[in-house]
Amino acid sequence: MKLYKKDSAFYGKVFTIAIPIALQSLISIGVNMLDTIMVGSLGDHALSATSLANSFISIYHIFCMGLGMGASVLVSRYWGMKNSNSNDDSIVGESANAGHALKQTVALMLRLALALAAIFAILTLVIPGALMKMYTPEAEIIRLGSIYFKWSVVTYFFLGSSLVSTIVLRSVGEVRFPLFVSIGAFFVNLGANYTFIFGKFGAPRMEIAGAALGTLIARIFEAVCILTYLLIIDKRIGFRIKDLFMNTGSLIGEYIRISIPVLISDAILAIGSNSVSMVIGRLGATFVSANAITAVTQQLSTVVIQGVSQAGAIVTGQTLGMGDRKKTMDQGWLFLGLGIALGTVSALFIIIAKNPVIRSFKDVSDEARAIAQQLMWAISLVIVFQATNSIMTKGVLRGGGDTKVLMLADNIFLWAVSIPLGILAGFVFKLSPFWIYVCLKSDQIIKTFWCVIRLQSGKWIKKITTGNN
Repeated sequence: MKLYKKDSAFYGKVFTIAIPIALQSLISIGVNMLDTIMVGSLGDHALSATSLANSFISIYHIFCMGLGMGASVLVSRYWGMKNSNSNDDSIVGESANAGHALKQTVALMLRLALALAAIFAILTLVIPGALMKMYTPEAEIIRLGSIYFKWSVVTYFFLGSSLVSTIVLRSVGEVRFPLFVSIGAFFVNLGANYTFIFGKFGAPRMEIAGAALGTLIARIFEAVCILTYLLIIDKRIGFRIKDLFMNTGSLIGEYIRISIPVLISDAILAIGSNSVSMVIGRLGATFVSANAITAVTQQLSTVVIQGVSQAGAIVTGQTLGMGDRKKTMDQGWLFLGLGIALGTVSALFIIIAKNPVIRSFKDVSDEARAIAQQLMWAISLVIVFQATNSIMTKGVLRGGGDTKVLMLADNIFLWAVSIPLGILAGFVFKLSPFWIYVCLKSDQIIKTFWCVIRLQSGKWIKKITTGNN
């Protein structure tokens, strides 16, 4: 059991995958900030309407992430099988079917993403006002949000297909092309928003509708680039348009067993995160403002962690696919060491950045700033545990196929521990903001110790078949 060893090939492979993913996350943060600034110039109602409408669209985004990451567990394993040089007869037999199973996985994933897109598109088209009323009672915000929804109906199809296809491409080692596409989409979104929100270059001034149209154009650009690459250029997976209609019956059982728990887990965790936000929202306006001040710092401090988490799932799946269980266990401990190291670096980043960040918010109250200071210290503590268990749960253990157990663990720790503790800390014991935040994130701390025990047991390594035996 070694948390670190001199293995340049391992670390090189991990960061070759992780850094482009982290850069894509940074680009996404940048896009969201630009959208906020541009729409914010239209007034509070427009900003609120866009933000709340995107809260509903983000639910679909979360579902697609779950679909893609669930499929990634299978794709990386099959990719490892396909490229295995093992002499083990059982692995050799599976490797012969791995290429076909890989295509079946992609077909099932795309079908589900498009089916979900159709459901969300119908809801957005038919009951936009009712959807907005879930978030706000204000008539003007509902009206503006409904306009935004009108222009977003077909966005789901482009968003979903490009997102899940990007995750699949990463799973077989293609990480640079999606990054280049994201960079291109950033500038397309910037240009389209500027043109249609404000009516530049002879275009009509569309305001909030222009924001939705700008996002749609960027999503179309992304989807056309990614799907062209996947369906025409890519040679690794070899998936083509005709494969969308292939018979996937033999793999459905394995797909449901491994992939669907990831989808369910991510969806329920998203609901849980919203519940945490609801608890924070009821702690008072100053607490909410203080939490908002810390938001960007939190996002920036975790982008590399998210990249390494996805790399952990991919590397683990590929290594297991090649039949090397011992190497997989050794790599698991190295990933644990990486989590501790990256968490520590992130904590130092937050401690260094906290004062300049808080000072940059000149219009907030002194009380909000004082609370933000406490929250920053709490975040710097929690991030060490969050980084470690994220790389384990979203990476190594998920890559090993332990998706059903992870689904249970994630949600038990969140719903049975952190949310009740946060409510008690905030509303019953009236603890300081530091301890309220630590209690709300206590699942991250407990889950870290659980991950070490689970890793040590080896029970997280599950057999995955190609469905043809």
